Amino acid sequence: MVSYNFPSQIHLLMITILVIITTLFTPITTNTSSLPWNILSNDNFAGKLTTASSSVESAATDFGHITKIFPSAVLNPSSVQDITDLIKLSFDSQSSFPLAARGHGHSHRGQAAAKDGVVVNMRSMVNRDRGIKVSRTGLYADVDSAWLWIEVLNKTLELGLTPVSWTDYLHLTVGGTLSNGGISGQTFRYGPQISNVLEMDVITGKGEIATCSKDMNSDLFYAALGGLGQFGIITRARIKLELAPKNAKWLRFLYTDFSEFTRDQERLISETNGLHFLEGSVMLDHGPPDNWRSTYYPPSEHMRIVSMVKQHRVIYCLEVVKYYDETSQHSVNEEMEELSDSLNYERGFVYEKDVTYMDFLNRVRTGELKLKSKGQWDVPHPWLNLFVPKSQISRFEYGVFKGIILRNNITTGPLLVYPMNRNKWNDRMSTVLPEEDVFYAVGFLRSASFDNWDDYEKENMELFPPEYDSTKSRFSAL
Repeated sequence: MVSYNFPSQIHLLMITILVIITTLFTPITTNTSSLPWNILSNDNFAGKLTTASSSVESAATDFGHITKIFPSAVLNPSSVQDITDLIKLSFDSQSSFPLAARGHGHSHRGQAAAKDGVVVNMRSMVNRDRGIKVSRTGLYADVDSAWLWIEVLNKTLELGLTPVSWTDYLHLTVGGTLSNGGISGQTFRYGPQISNVLEMDVITGKGEIATCSKDMNSDLFYAALGGLGQFGIITRARIKLELAPKNAKWLRFLYTDFSEFTRDQERLISETNGLHFLEGSVMLDHGPPDNWRSTYYPPSEHMRIVSMVKQHRVIYCLEVVKYYDETSQHSVNEEMEELSDSLNYERGFVYEKDVTYMDFLNRVRTGELKLKSKGQWDVPHPWLNLFVPKSQISRFEYGVFKGIILRNNITTGPLLVYPMNRNKWNDRMSTVLPEEDVFYAVGFLRSASFDNWDDYEKENMELFPPEYDSTKSRFSAL
C-alpha cells in the first residue's frame, strides 16, 4: 500500500483542534438527566431557565448535524449578570454542572454543547437599542458578543467605517469567532479577527467579570482569544475599525499547476499594501457543477471550465480582491491589470467582477439562501479545517487532493487552500500554529446526507489515523 507521510506540524484549525479525534466516531448522545444542582426554583433564573423539549432539542444540535448532545436546560439570559449568577452557582456547589455558551449554533461537532448541563443562549441578550457602540474618533466599536458580524458591519457602515478582518460567512456571533480565531482571505494582511481586538469583557470560570486587554489582565486576554471558550465567556469586544471602502474588484484565476498556484499566492501575500483579500480553492472533476461558488462564473464559461477540470481532474482557483472608491478606481484597474500579467495562470481563464464592498463581504449569504431553497443547508457538515506548513503543502496536495480525495470520489462542497503570514498572529494567544513563517489554511467544507456523512468522517480519519502520535515527527495518512 502506498503511504503518504506528513509531519505532526499539520495543525487542526481552531474549531476542530480539541475535538476532532474524539468525536469522529462518537455515537449520537440522546440521554438527558436532571441537573446536579436544583436551580430551576432559583428566583434569579425565573422565566429564563427552561427545560422545554423544543429548547433542549434546539440546543442539542448545531450546524454540523453530526452530534446530538442534550443539555438538561437552556438559559436565556437577559443580561450578563444572569450568566455570572449561573457560573457562580456551579462553581460554588459541591457538584458542579457543565456550562456552554452558544451563539448562532455554527459549531460542527458539539463544541457548544453541555451534556446534562446548561447551554447559555447568548443571542437572547441581543437588544436592538444597544449592544454596538461605534467610536469614529477612536476607530473602534464596542460590541456585545452575541451580535452577528453582519449586524456589526451594517452598524459601522452607517458611519463609513468597517472592521478589517472577517470570516467568509458573516452570520456568526462576535464571541463565537473570537473564541475560535476568525480567518478568511484578509488574514494574510490584517491577521485573524483575534488579532484585531483591543479590549474585552470576559466572565471567568468563577463567575467574575474581568475587563482585559494587552495591558490589563493580559494573560486572560490572550488566553480567551482563540481559547475555544475554555478560559471564560467573552461578553464584549472592542474591535478595530478603519474607513470603509465603497467597492471591490474581484478576480479569479484558474491554474492547472499546483506549484505555480502556490508560488503566486505566496508572492502576493508577501507584498506590502497590495491586495486586500486572497484565497485559493481546489476544483475536482467529481465535484458538483452547481456548487455555489460556480455562480461567480458567467454561464457561458461553465462548459469551458468543466472541460478543463475533466481533462486535468484537479485544477486550482486563485481568488483576489482589491478595494476601491471613486478616487482610486482608475489606479486599481491598472494595478489589477499588472497583477494579471504577472501571474502564471492558464491564459484565457481569468474572470472579473466589480461589486459593492457589502456584496463582496456578504457573498456566502447568497449561497446559503440558494442551498436553503433546495433543502441542502440543514444537512450534515463533516468539515475538517487544518493548518499546513508551507514546506509540506506540495506533499499534502499530492497525497491528499490527488490521492485520498480523488480516490474516494465523495467530496461535495468547497475545498479551500490559501496561505497566511505567521507574523500577523500573536504567539500569546491560545491558537496553535505551525512554526513556519508562512502556512496554509486547508478547509474541507463538505456537505453530506444523513445516510452517508460517516463516509466523510472515515475520509477525515485517513488524515489522522488511530496510530497517529503527535509526539513523533511523522505519521502515515494512508
